[in-house]
Amino acid sequence: MSAEEETLLSRANAQQREAIQTTEGPVLIIAGPGSGKSYTLVERIVYLITRKGVAPESLLVVTFTDKAARELTTRISNRLTELDIRFNLNDMYLGTFHSICLRLLEDHQEYTRLKRSFTLFDQFDQQYFLYQRIKEFRAIPDSNLVMGDGVGRWHQSENLLHWLNKVSEEALDADTLAQAPEIEVKALGLIFRRYQELLAEHNALDFSGIQFEALQLLERHPRVLEAVQANLSYLMVDEYQDTNTIQERLLLLLAGESKNLCVVGDDDQGLYRFRGATIRNILEFPKLFADGCCKQVRLSVNYRSHPDIIRFYNEWMREQTWDDGERKFRFDKKILAREAQFPEVPAVLKLKAADPAGQSANWNAEVLAFLTTLKDSGKVTDWNQVAFLYQSVKSTRAQDLARFLEEAGVPVYSPRSNMFFEREEVRLMIGGMIFLFPQFSKVRVWADGATMPIWDYYDQQCFKPFADELRKPENKSLLEWARPLAKRHVVLTQTTDYAFSSLFYQLLQFPLFSRYLSEESIRGVDKGRAARNLATFSSLLTKFEYLHYVSVLSPEWLERNLRDLLNHYLRFLKDGGIGEYEDLSDYAPKGCVSFLTIHQSKGLEFPVVVCGSMEAGPRKQHRDMDVLLEEGGYLSKTTFEPLEQIKIFDFWRLFYTAFSRAQNLLLLAAHQRMGKGQRRSPSKHFERMFDELPRWRDVDLGALDYEPVKEINLKREYSFTSHITVFENCAEQYRFFKDLNFAPIRESQILFGTLVHQTIEDIHKTVLRGEESTLDGDRIAGWFSANYATLSKKERVYLATSSQQAALNHVLRYYEREKAHWDRIREAEVEISLVKDDYILKGNVDLIRGENDTVEIIDFKSEKKPDLEKDQERLNQYRHQLEVYAHLVEERTGQRVSRMHLYYTGEEGGNPYVSFPKDDRAIGKTIARFDDIVARIERQDYQMVARPTKLCVECDMRAYCDNKNWKFRKTGT
Repeated sequence: MSAEEETLLSRANAQQREAIQTTEGPVLIIAGPGSGKSYTLVERIVYLITRKGVAPESLLVVTFTDKAARELTTRISNRLTELDIRFNLNDMYLGTFHSICLRLLEDHQEYTRLKRSFTLFDQFDQQYFLYQRIKEFRAIPDSNLVMGDGVGRWHQSENLLHWLNKVSEEALDADTLAQAPEIEVKALGLIFRRYQELLAEHNALDFSGIQFEALQLLERHPRVLEAVQANLSYLMVDEYQDTNTIQERLLLLLAGESKNLCVVGDDDQGLYRFRGATIRNILEFPKLFADGCCKQVRLSVNYRSHPDIIRFYNEWMREQTWDDGERKFRFDKKILAREAQFPEVPAVLKLKAADPAGQSANWNAEVLAFLTTLKDSGKVTDWNQVAFLYQSVKSTRAQDLARFLEEAGVPVYSPRSNMFFEREEVRLMIGGMIFLFPQFSKVRVWADGATMPIWDYYDQQCFKPFADELRKPENKSLLEWARPLAKRHVVLTQTTDYAFSSLFYQLLQFPLFSRYLSEESIRGVDKGRAARNLATFSSLLTKFEYLHYVSVLSPEWLERNLRDLLNHYLRFLKDGGIGEYEDLSDYAPKGCVSFLTIHQSKGLEFPVVVCGSMEAGPRKQHRDMDVLLEEGGYLSKTTFEPLEQIKIFDFWRLFYTAFSRAQNLLLLAAHQRMGKGQRRSPSKHFERMFDELPRWRDVDLGALDYEPVKEINLKREYSFTSHITVFENCAEQYRFFKDLNFAPIRESQILFGTLVHQTIEDIHKTVLRGEESTLDGDRIAGWFSANYATLSKKERVYLATSSQQAALNHVLRYYEREKAHWDRIREAEVEISLVKDDYILKGNVDLIRGENDTVEIIDFKSEKKPDLEKDQERLNQYRHQLEVYAHLVEERTGQRVSRMHLYYTGEEGGNPYVSFPKDDRAIGKTIARFDDIVARIERQDYQMVARPTKLCVECDMRAYCDNKNWKFRKTGT
């Protein structure tokens, strides 16, 4: 090994070095908890680039979550920047399976069933889509055997969601299912066929379908597969134990004949069977290749935890039998502690208390006493060093304890506890909406005796508190605004020019809601939870309006809209539960103890872990249909573990994952509720090991040292147009729509510009394929119509006929002006990135041929050419942006950029170009300026000298700003 390689690998232990340097062919890295898996993965990538000469762009790196992808992106970009290695981040295939598959579909969309601007469903969108069309599925013979009998439409749609995703994730053949002799399986096949037809009709794609469509793309189009394979030389996959059948098939296709496929994972932490994951993928990975071909490396030294914690979870895994005499269902392993000095104090303890059935006083007091003792020891300096882990944070036990601790002055961070609809700001907003539509009391009674549990929630927890607030003097202005509006709505005679989302933004102007948006509230210990919950509510409202085609309120449809919103949409969301804001870059906010699910904690570590759910036991996970699919041979891979053992194996893996999150102290916490019918805690599965543990009160908690919570430095990605430009134009808009994530009400101007850009891109792609002779006005008009159809359907925003014609004229005018110069086009929509120490800047630009073997860059603006003097400031903004584009294009392509252009498609008579020479001397100042802007964004400095009056006219937050910034109203600035 050279001295340079020795330096590169100086931090790695012997096992890690082997994993880093084994690059060719299939490699399986079995990585135990805290064994430096991420470090090894990053250094393996660096080794491939620096020692093997691999281009960063020819690597495919797959992670399991968006957070893991962002963390890996940050670490890789930092390392490559340290080594002064130039690369274009946009060209790397780095992300989750879903994000990489989505990129494949977008890059090769013409080979798929998808049209431009397709709609991507999240899980709720998907279920609501099914719910709205449930009659179509009920009409399919025997569909009740799949959807369920004697249950409501929402529950039926939930069952449909499960089985449709199962077909996608297992890549089952719908035609084979539809011809099955088993009537249940046949019904499933017919249902899946109809679902695919509906998705095609609506140009939509669901989350599980992303991978399904990508697999079909690669399997059905060999030329596409060959092109993708040609760009990839090495593949790496993290968390391989959580992959499913379709993901394995995708990887084997992409790996091609070289089989340079490295998978990393821990079979003991396989948690996602409910999402289709199969543990056999990692256990049988070596068998996919010829004997002796797959290199196996074990990372077994834990750098995270106290040896007593490691001893405990090793013993936990030995409690279970992991074979059936013929097959093994776990890799043999023993996790070892790092070499270091540790206090000779037990680090695994128990916390136990008993209460009468339905009560928690003793338990709450015991937990609080433990936390207080821990803090009083002086060794725990921030509550965020403590995490409570549960099977579900939605359970009554978890939520009762969280409420008690908050009341006792211990803030709790629990974003997935589904307490969204309990929050004061959400209840008041719903109450305000109900107040504005008094006819709701009539709308909800559609039959004698009809009732819904949510009506009591609306009446007592939403409407009553809002009405009580209106009686207070400080809310007089709100009452004066809301009362006449409510009177107007109850006898609405004419169509309004607004919908529910507009009323939401109007309500924000009043102190009852604007108090949640103050800088003081947003910088509070809960990181502006109330403001972010209101932002989430804005997204829910705009999504409702999208799903139900509500753009304005009309007398004809108002009662129907109210019924759909309150009796259906919000009810289903409340019953299903809404998670609150989670900051991916700060998984343990300062000042709060964390209440997390075990699944949510995967990949994280905490100095102190309190593991609850000690009353739990294994639960059956398969259904009757699973058995039919297995026994009928419909699965591409049969179930690996015995069905009756799966629940036990997964239970052991779940709590192994929980125990191994702890760094310095692990507590098993059992709350025993005494009385008939109460589940014993700890259950028989934990009892022996639990009983042997010391009580926390018998140990000096101050004898242990507690690590601070590890900071995750995730680089944020910023784009020129949707971040930098937005902030420069209006910092307040950036705060609301980018930081807090309020959902803007889409305007037709955005559709107009996107439509022009997409159709010009169609022209450019045709030219780049060498088919410019096929271009004419009719073909361009056809593309324009198709783009408008998909875009308007997706956004539910429509252009008047005159506006459509104006947009088409922009495109045709460009075509007529430039058709004699098609040979100048070099690339269309080039993605470029600038990797800085603290952030990543991204953008898109078109390239054309310049003089003397140079290139020129061009950015299209779908508007009239501005006045070169009056709009000098805005043009300077664009120029700075183009300077960075030019700098990045030169780094990416190695070609010199000679000029930069803005092209105004709305310019009718004169020269549509505004051109700038490239000034290399300016680039340093320009990037420094962007550094300053990003620094302001990241420290949340949204101060403004003056108000941008032109932007205010169409801004959703205008009413809020009018009341907040009274001086602007008064001065008119």
